[in-house]
Amino acid sequence: MATSPAADDYLKTIYAHTEWQDQPIMPSVLAARLGVAPSSVTEMVKKLAASGLVNHEPYRAVTLTADGRERAVSMTRRHRLIETWLVREFAYSWDEVHDEAEVLEHAVSDRMLEKIDARLGRPTHDPHGDAIPSRDGTIERTPFVLLADAAPGHAGEVLRVSDRDPLLLRAITASGIDVGTQLVVRDGGVELAGAPIDLPDGAAEVVWLSA
Repeated sequence: MATSPAADDYLKTIYAHTEWQDQPIMPSVLAARLGVAPSSVTEMVKKLAASGLVNHEPYRAVTLTADGRERAVSMTRRHRLIETWLVREFAYSWDEVHDEAEVLEHAVSDRMLEKIDARLGRPTHDPHGDAIPSRDGTIERTPFVLLADAAPGHAGEVLRVSDRDPLLLRAITASGIDVGTQLVVRDGGVELAGAPIDLPDGAAEVVWLSA
């Protein structure tokens, strides 16, 4: 299955959009996520559809075909393993790895990726809590709830923090929240280790807890 780095980025973004919620991605959202013009999305989606990688009708959501999902999962595995490698082996912080991994994922050979995976002990999740697909495409899932949707009194472990906004990631780190942190939801806020903490603006929309 031959694709370009740009096409792979589209497939990964379409795949990632429905990992933590159920609504398929619209072309306008895809354009915003990738930082490109809507006309560019239209052109690329047509190419991906012609290659049998996505399903799309004008003015409707874009979804992956079986072949498209296979490719997206493969590239997602590469990206997340490299992010994990950079954090563990090179002391990158979790807000620094995304852009580096975007470059390296297209350059690393399958052999090197296997070596990275083995050295890291076959990790199942990246530094942000996103699942790392196995070589056969298997993905581990834990029931989850978005912090913004969690009811008062809900106690859960932080499963995932979106890496879309590095500045927000740094603010979340400064508040004491990380993957694995135990939080209790209260009216108007959250508690960490029995004490209320100030959530950065927007944090409740990018933090997922165990259900």
